[in-house]
Amino acid sequence: MAAGELDEHRGHHGQHEHLDVAVVGAGISGISAAHALMTRCPDKTFAIFEGRPRIGGTWDLFRYPGIRSDSDMHTLGFPWNPWPHDHAIGDGQAILRYLKDTARDFGIDAHIRFSTRVVGVSWRSDEARWRLQTRNPETGKTTTLTCSFLWICSGYYRYDRGHLPDFPGVERFRGEIVHPQRWTDDVTWAGKRVVVIGSGATAVTLVPALAEDAAHVVMLQRSPSYVLSVPPQDVVGRWLHRLLPDGPARAAIRWKNVLVGIAFYEFCQRYPSRAKRWLMAEVQKQVGPDCDVAVHFNPRYGPWDERLCMVPDGDLFTAIRSGDVEVVTDHIEAFTEGGLQLRSGRELQADLVVTATGLELQFLGGAEADIDGVPIRWADHMLYKGMMLSDVPNAAFCVGYSNASWTLKVELTARYVTDLLRMMDKRGATVCYPPREAGVDEAPPMDLDSGYIRRAHDRMPKQGDRRPWRLYQNYVLDKIGMRPSRIDDGTLIFKSNPEPRP
Repeated sequence: MAAGELDEHRGHHGQHEHLDVAVVGAGISGISAAHALMTRCPDKTFAIFEGRPRIGGTWDLFRYPGIRSDSDMHTLGFPWNPWPHDHAIGDGQAILRYLKDTARDFGIDAHIRFSTRVVGVSWRSDEARWRLQTRNPETGKTTTLTCSFLWICSGYYRYDRGHLPDFPGVERFRGEIVHPQRWTDDVTWAGKRVVVIGSGATAVTLVPALAEDAAHVVMLQRSPSYVLSVPPQDVVGRWLHRLLPDGPARAAIRWKNVLVGIAFYEFCQRYPSRAKRWLMAEVQKQVGPDCDVAVHFNPRYGPWDERLCMVPDGDLFTAIRSGDVEVVTDHIEAFTEGGLQLRSGRELQADLVVTATGLELQFLGGAEADIDGVPIRWADHMLYKGMMLSDVPNAAFCVGYSNASWTLKVELTARYVTDLLRMMDKRGATVCYPPREAGVDEAPPMDLDSGYIRRAHDRMPKQGDRRPWRLYQNYVLDKIGMRPSRIDDGTLIFKSNPEPRP
């Protein structure tokens, strides 16, 4: 909704509810933000605005078979409420229960306003406040309120749809086509011939789960991804639990997993050829001699140029080895009445086609935004420490790591934002923002070459080529760079009076 349309609903300033902080999104990021506000800024008023009728974000939205974490739960869980189970990889329902229990046990759910989607935000310099318009998706009712600080915890992809290529002849197909993001309980696959299009994390999760009941499953990929089998339980973690009390053991496991993840990522970045050989050799051991690993598990890019897919307990490889799953590396020419015609000339017969073809990126849930009436074009702004935007006042956002658990970065961001709010109060500042720095070269927002990132290049903020504008995807470096003593780093501008910015 544009700024002019927002004005129709605003009325006088005194008629609006005002919050110190407005949190957008009630997934992992929103829960983390709420806990930080409640424990570190207890005098701040805040509310969490969730467009959907339920808590959980990604973990409530995605309902496809086999959904699970692709990071270990000892780092994906909150450090202030550790993951309570032994298994290191959590299934979707267990993760959703954990998030609901956390919100309930810590009183966070009392701050959530469900079915309240933020559709417009407008910064007014003369008031030093954001004005938010919300809409109930079911009733269409709109409300307007103000906040002093906007905290965007809504992730970076569209919830209403995923990416779907324009496949020729799709209208001819007599079977069912479903995108994992729109999976519903009435989708059936038992006894059916299933083709899953894709090779990313969603595909490698879906395929072994569907293979348990389907007649046969084909994982059809245009190009392979790197996949790695991981144990379902943390053996070292169990050993640490026997040696140490619960609290220190959980902290040690968390740090062990953080450091192992960083070391493996750095190994892949510095020695990509060696890492590739090792990864492919591990796959060959798992799938057996009948699978052509050089064709089906040999990506054209280096390890971690795109996100590496984890396979808990090698379930995908087991399904391939048993013959229940076939991997086909080819291009789709067109859909036919009975399946898919491939460029090689082969036709795959299918009753159900699952399009695990990726996400569509989107900032702030697609809400319209402006500063003093000038629309914000997110791609024109640069990321500051991976959690603020150049020349956007009193606003922060949460985006997790691409090479580690989402929660690790989210928790650092939560601590940083609450430290920033406390510093603003101590200084009597009402406005804070990082101005764009001249001479900093732009780069894509993530150090990945994934398709969903390339497709959103003109819609998403950029990172820079140096601190504090560069994202290092390294928890240890961020933990150092986001300490309270590093907040006043000479970049941030603080102002004490509401006044128009030049």
